[in-house]
Amino acid sequence: MPLSRRTLLQGTGLALAASPLATPALVRAQSAAPIRVGLLTVKTGPLASGGIDMEIGLAMYLKERNNMLAGRPVELIVQDTGGVPATARVKTQELVEKNNIHVLTGPLAAFEALAIDDYITEKQIPTLSVAAAEDMTQRHPNKWFVRATSSSAQCSHAMADYCAKELGYKRMITIADDIAYGQEMVAGFQRVFEDAGGKIIQKLFPPLTAPDYGTYVAQVKTDADAIFLGFAGSNGFRFLRQFNEYGLMEKVKPIGGMTALDEGVLRNMGDEALGIITTNWYSAALSNPQNDHFAPAFRKQTGYDPGYYAAGTYCNGAILEAALLKVGGKAEDKVALMAALRDTHVDTVRGPTSFDEFGNVVGNIYIRKVERKDGRLVNTIIKTYPNVSQFWTYPVKDFLAAPVYARDEPHARYLTP
Repeated sequence: MPLSRRTLLQGTGLALAASPLATPALVRAQSAAPIRVGLLTVKTGPLASGGIDMEIGLAMYLKERNNMLAGRPVELIVQDTGGVPATARVKTQELVEKNNIHVLTGPLAAFEALAIDDYITEKQIPTLSVAAAEDMTQRHPNKWFVRATSSSAQCSHAMADYCAKELGYKRMITIADDIAYGQEMVAGFQRVFEDAGGKIIQKLFPPLTAPDYGTYVAQVKTDADAIFLGFAGSNGFRFLRQFNEYGLMEKVKPIGGMTALDEGVLRNMGDEALGIITTNWYSAALSNPQNDHFAPAFRKQTGYDPGYYAAGTYCNGAILEAALLKVGGKAEDKVALMAALRDTHVDTVRGPTSFDEFGNVVGNIYIRKVERKDGRLVNTIIKTYPNVSQFWTYPVKDFLAAPVYARDEPHARYLTP
């Protein structure tokens, strides 16, 4: 019977393995093999603008290092989920079972992360996500999951504090995509704002794929100080355009959540965006050694500033590299790599990063204001909240004893008819 290539290689491998002289050669072969990194992102649908930037950010980080991390070549394998939970799961299975990835980055959306939660645990896949699904680093932490961006509410906690204490707002409205991310973001904002003495008088939740926001704009109560926007992708831009057309910008001040005025969509806006205050863990205007390189290089390549999504995967690249260096490039040792990821302390484009015991980042949160600089709109930093935890200033035990943030949790006490 003729030998197949696979049979020949297996036989050769067994023969070599039996020889003590073969061991160094095998070690060298393993170290030269590529580290396979899977990226789950979104290239179609309302979240596509951010998903495309995710790929650009990670590819840029790798290209700057000649596609080498910790002395080994890196193979990046990208899958488009379309922003659909079931597709995210199928694509994850394909990356793991067909492409044999060592580590996963992504997905983009909280509902996608929740859809693959049990699978990455079952298969023990080290995962660096940009998705903000709260409970994956809280009441039901996934030990194979780390998040270097933020939980859904981490930035909105800080924004609520700023609105109540520095802007002096008393009555606010919230509006967000009716998905886990939007619901959790709004819930965290509501909790801190109301604990600081403010009142949320109206909550609106358009569907993620709303073709038009006219009916929601028409419902906005004008006896509020401001409206908090919990949109993702291009939806924040689309809502604000109609909000401005209805003449409401001066009556009810828009305040942006983590991705409402992301740099990826800010480039499509005009003077109506000037002066709008937003919150995020990143800004292209942030000055530190890492971002002073990254932001201009990204702008040169794309023609616009990097935002949440591009910075998220670029940041993940830095954390992955630091962890791989700790384990000597041995991506195959999943347990050691996962431990190294959680123990990483590294300066990134967002500033200093570390992780809490649940795998969520502890880092700076920025309050930003849209200004015009060098002919383009930028998110200028006006305040920094340093070393912010996903639990804000609440005792961890008390925070975890309460239900996870949701559409109606915590209960809104001050809604008006």
